[in-house]
Amino acid sequence: MIRNPILPGFNPDPSFCRVGEDYYIATSTFEWYPGVPIHHSRDLVNWTLVSRPLDRAALLDMRGNPDSCGIWAPCLSHADGRFWLVYTDVKRLDGNFKDAHNYITSCETIDGRWSDPWYVNSSGFDPSLFHDEDGRKWFVNMQWNHRGPGTGGNPKHASFDGILLQEWSPQQGLMGPVKNIYAGTDRGLTEAPHLFKRKGWYYLTTAEGGTGYGHAVTMARSRSIDGPYEDHPHKHLICTAADPEHPIQRTGHGQYVETHWGEIYHTFLMGRPIAGPDGTGRFCPLGRETGIERCVWGEDDWLYLGEGGLLPRLDVPSPTVTQPEPPQPICRVFDGDSLPMEFQWLRTPDTDRIFRLDGGALTLIGRESVGSWFEQALVARRQEHLVYAAETDVTFEPETYQQAAGLTTYYNRHKFHALLVTSEPDVGRALTILSCSGDWPDGALTQPLQTPVPIGEGAVELRVEVDHASQQFFWRQGGDDWQAVGPVLDASVISDEGGRGEHGSFTGAFVGMLAFDITGQGREARFSRFDYRPG
Repeated sequence: MIRNPILPGFNPDPSFCRVGEDYYIATSTFEWYPGVPIHHSRDLVNWTLVSRPLDRAALLDMRGNPDSCGIWAPCLSHADGRFWLVYTDVKRLDGNFKDAHNYITSCETIDGRWSDPWYVNSSGFDPSLFHDEDGRKWFVNMQWNHRGPGTGGNPKHASFDGILLQEWSPQQGLMGPVKNIYAGTDRGLTEAPHLFKRKGWYYLTTAEGGTGYGHAVTMARSRSIDGPYEDHPHKHLICTAADPEHPIQRTGHGQYVETHWGEIYHTFLMGRPIAGPDGTGRFCPLGRETGIERCVWGEDDWLYLGEGGLLPRLDVPSPTVTQPEPPQPICRVFDGDSLPMEFQWLRTPDTDRIFRLDGGALTLIGRESVGSWFEQALVARRQEHLVYAAETDVTFEPETYQQAAGLTTYYNRHKFHALLVTSEPDVGRALTILSCSGDWPDGALTQPLQTPVPIGEGAVELRVEVDHASQQFFWRQGGDDWQAVGPVLDASVISDEGGRGEHGSFTGAFVGMLAFDITGQGREARFSRFDYRPG
């Protein structure tokens, strides 16, 4: 069986691509750098991260991008002996404008050096590229209407103004007229268009209902690529909104693939909500993940879920006999000249300013604050399990409370917890905790550890244990036993639903290493290892 999610943790907006017997999924990264993880599989069961194409300034520079902006909804395809990656760099979230710039890059191999980008347009986000049977290429994206009352925290249908289609080529760019080919269903918020062709029909899949609990995968078709498109008999291919007790929620935004085994699968983003710290409500600590479901073609030439209905399953029949690999602890020692691929940082392509690898350590160069949108020394990996522990050690000699370094669970600048080594007046080198519990203006910086904990000289080991909706920090020095520090903290903050709610932000939970120096002196912190252990 295939066990959903196939890409656990923050892996939304999956674009699904087959090349022979190889399968690839590209997902969104928003403000995290490098942009767009691409996972590979040959069995649809186990997936391996193989590439992050947007890895230099010519392809991506997000300095100044607000939280939850950056890379939205990439589209990966293969044609003419090359891979093609379409992506959006969104420069604004709140308010009526989005400033969403769309680009295409290409490479002969999935893990090679991708080309400098072609700029395409900025009329809306969620672009895709369709390669038709006659060799023509078509660029598709949703159109954003700034005259509609759409904001990041409260999206409105009127701001989502249909799906645009225009021909494109690498030599000439966009060509011919722009056509608005699909307005969507009454669910609204129509986005994420993907085209494919079968038996003379052009099929269009979109996501509707917003990327929260009303999300859905919608399907339509036409005999002509520019429409008119008729809706699926059920309107939606996948939708969990009508069943709040289903273990998979928030389904939407996926793509169709016919496998080399002759079976049909469709990816989708999903969430697995759990109760909050008081046992009520629901939140998705692992964010929007990637799932997959087997589909079948009906006699009416419409696509349906293999088991009927609109609800995807946790366990899906696999085309192979491969078993899912069990979770394993990951222990990284920073003794190479590059970061392990699972680690990312925020916004900037200029990594020399925020970290380096030398002498068996990852050295973070303290720059702007944990709230910066420009230059923040934070290197982290995704949370992939409801229960886990993470450990690191830090060597850091601060001279003031304006310099700090340590371990953090992080969602964005207004949703994080951090256990930090700093220097406190009349105490000297000490541990402190900084927390922020919600998106602005509701969130404010707090210090849950009321009295700083004095620490001795040398390296300090830091640990966090997360168990569903709660988390606890620990520390030790010199091989002593772990000691809890500070109160049990609310881990539900580190989620889409934390702060102002599911549409206010939509990235994911990370755990990692942080340093800042708001004196401007660039005080450095050395981390020799980072362990992530599923519970």
